[in-house]
Amino acid sequence: MPSNTRPLLSPIFLCILALFLATAAPSVHAAEPADECAVLLHGLGRTASSMDPLEDALLAAGYATANIDYPSRKATIADLAEQVVPAGLRQCREQGARRIHFVTHSLGGILIRFYLTRQRMPELGRVVMLSPPSKGSEVADELHDNPVYRWINGPAGQQLGTGPEDLPNRLGPVDYPVGVITGDKGEIWDYWFSGIIPGKDDGKVSVERARLEGMSDFLVVHRSHTYIMKAPEVIRQVLYFLREGRFCHEDSCADISR
Repeated sequence: MPSNTRPLLSPIFLCILALFLATAAPSVHAAEPADECAVLLHGLGRTASSMDPLEDALLAAGYATANIDYPSRKATIADLAEQVVPAGLRQCREQGARRIHFVTHSLGGILIRFYLTRQRMPELGRVVMLSPPSKGSEVADELHDNPVYRWINGPAGQQLGTGPEDLPNRLGPVDYPVGVITGDKGEIWDYWFSGIIPGKDDGKVSVERARLEGMSDFLVVHRSHTYIMKAPEVIRQVLYFLREGRFCHEDSCADISR
């Protein structure tokens, strides 16, 4: 074949290759500012990895996220709130978010409540709290002076009692959009805890003490305190509340899209 055919074939081949790569390769979305961001705050004695299924669903739904890992057993609620919430806000703002939501588990709900009694944020969107000890927990009452409990749960665990002087009951009602999801089923290892909690409970917090004055909506699911954040129906309801400002209580709720 004459050598002068190569310059003619190469541009054609390159154009075809470029067209194939453009249509076959997955698109990569980077460096675009996120309009909405969700800060995830895990519970007492847990880590950010416990919120990974929720974070994955939020990312898939188009939210930017800030899944904050913090030493929940090492400090008081006040100190944790002043460290943890600003860290989440900073990460969301760095991603360009103009609206910032919060999704919390257990102690995480108390942290955001504490922070918002002292600070206001113009970007605040909606808050979903999973199994929050909104009015404290009888478990904290019963084990307050137990040295093993004190060692495991640290200073914050000592502040989660049900008395009027305990911190959850000194925070007052909320005046921003909050949806609360709690469970009514404990795990097998929660048997003793459930025995000291009046009424239905999730193994750590009673259904009634999860309720929060001023909340926008409330939902009870057949899940435990330990794993509520991983339940598919709970994740769907979190996304629904962030979008609609309420939970789905209709018969069609099982079909809620993530």
